[in-house]
Amino acid sequence: VSFLYRTARAFPNRQAVAYKSQRYDYAFALNRCERLARALIDAGVTKNQTVSVFVPNIPQMFEAHFGVPMAGGVLNTINTRLDAKTVGFILEHGEAQVLLFDSALTDVVKAALDHVSHPVKLIQIVDEIAGQKATGDYQTYEEFLEAAPDHVEYPTIDDEWDAIALNYTSGTTGNPKGVVYHYRGAYMNALGNILTWDMPKHARYLWTLPMFHCNGWCFPWTVTERAGVHVCLRDISGADIMDAIARE
Repeated sequence: VSFLYRTARAFPNRQAVAYKSQRYDYAFALNRCERLARALIDAGVTKNQTVSVFVPNIPQMFEAHFGVPMAGGVLNTINTRLDAKTVGFILEHGEAQVLLFDSALTDVVKAALDHVSHPVKLIQIVDEIAGQKATGDYQTYEEFLEAAPDHVEYPTIDDEWDAIALNYTSGTTGNPKGVVYHYRGAYMNALGNILTWDMPKHARYLWTLPMFHCNGWCFPWTVTERAGVHVCLRDISGADIMDAIARE
């Protein structure tokens, strides 16, 4: 989280996100992430509780990588290719308190909830850039952020071994297994990426790697530390990849 605070102070006007026609800078990114954190806290999320995110590589997925830990929550990103039963198992086993989900995955979410025994607050993300419409059955992500209070008390991270993320294996040989990232591990891996890739400041990173996969190997945090541009990509197709390369 400190990567975002530092970059927003040092390079507030540098571009943070590019998603087709959508652009915003790091000052705006920090505001969005803080609003998400305040909304989650206002919704009752407390330290070390799980917040699940079932979304492709769109800007809201980037925002969740900062807004959820800001709220003290544990980020659980779910593979968008999984079936409803497996998604339900993850929500149940991980004790998700909130689920942020893409509107295109609404039917999967509805079926997944049949396998969940505890209440989960549902927030629907509507990707207007992709031409999506709200179903009208759920509070939308933008409504959730708009309703966030102006001031909350953010939890402190007192121990670098606290959990920042909970990821699940794909369950090819049985039920998925939960794997925990701690803050120290995520922080060190994010910095290690910079050294290994010799990544320059203000790098432009095309998100072909799913952010749900091991938190994109920590590159949401790496690119932010570099004050780089997160070039989001909803669909991993040859045409969309080539279009993004040409555009960005």
